[in-house]
Amino acid sequence: MSQCVVEIENLVKRYGDKVAVDHFSLNVNEGEILGLLGPNGSGKTTTINCLLSLLQYDKGTVTIFDKEMKPEAYDIKSQIGVVMQNVAVIDTLNVYENVDFFCGLYIRDKATRKQYVEEALEFTGLTEYKKYKPKKLSGGLLRRLNIACGIAHKPKLIIFDEPTVAVDPQSRNAILEGIKKMNKDGATIIYTSHYMEEVEELCSRVVIMDHGKNIANGTTSELKSSLMNRETIRVNLPNKNDEVIKGLKEINHVYKVKEDGDDLVIKCDGGDHNLVHVLSYLTDNNIPFGHVSTELPTLNDVFLEITGKELRD
Repeated sequence: MSQCVVEIENLVKRYGDKVAVDHFSLNVNEGEILGLLGPNGSGKTTTINCLLSLLQYDKGTVTIFDKEMKPEAYDIKSQIGVVMQNVAVIDTLNVYENVDFFCGLYIRDKATRKQYVEEALEFTGLTEYKKYKPKKLSGGLLRRLNIACGIAHKPKLIIFDEPTVAVDPQSRNAILEGIKKMNKDGATIIYTSHYMEEVEELCSRVVIMDHGKNIANGTTSELKSSLMNRETIRVNLPNKNDEVIKGLKEINHVYKVKEDGDDLVIKCDGGDHNLVHVLSYLTDNNIPFGHVSTELPTLNDVFLEITGKELRD
């Protein structure tokens, strides 16, 4: 059984009359990449800051590595790496000096620190840029420097907050592959992102929070299976009529058929071989049709279903 690395119980954080985190609970197991998702203003950043003891909270407990997390718990903090959305490096230091500075906050031995810094630079592909100042780096390289500074001391728990914002596809791929490698090497990871395809690719489990609460928790497959719509079939059918639509609705697991121009959009609530059944009905009844496509639900569909589609500030 995996050890529980992070345990948050009944966390409450208020700002005056506003409840930012509302009796929130969360467990993160050793070796997981946990996706922590939520709309803007859902309480993710506040929760992370409480977890790190950067904010005082009104109620609840935070336990990391079986110890209560407190502002002065430097033994715990030395095992945590944090890569925040806003790049936090020192402009007057070059790449090597930046990584050395942040690593030095936890690693005092100079020989060990030098080894760790070199390994972090190699890991993030920054060795050839180690004499560059941050202002000379591209956005992707800056993001990788930010990661190198956060992970050089070889933490057991790493928190990534939107690490791929505003980077090109090559840099994003390099960052994601690096995160997979860290996890494979033993790091437990908490990952926040608005890029749902990244979360699907990386995370072994997902927690969705909104209005400060934990409103959904499970693997991506488990969350998708909670949706009523389990498959969407689109058929080009210029000569459709009410009788055809009625016949399609009578197919097992079809719960909704709607018109969209020359297409019919058919929603299914589960079952196997739905596309075969739809095409068999059309063929058996000599109903001509054009292109056909089928689409399974995504994590993005789950997210919008659970948190709503209204715009957030």
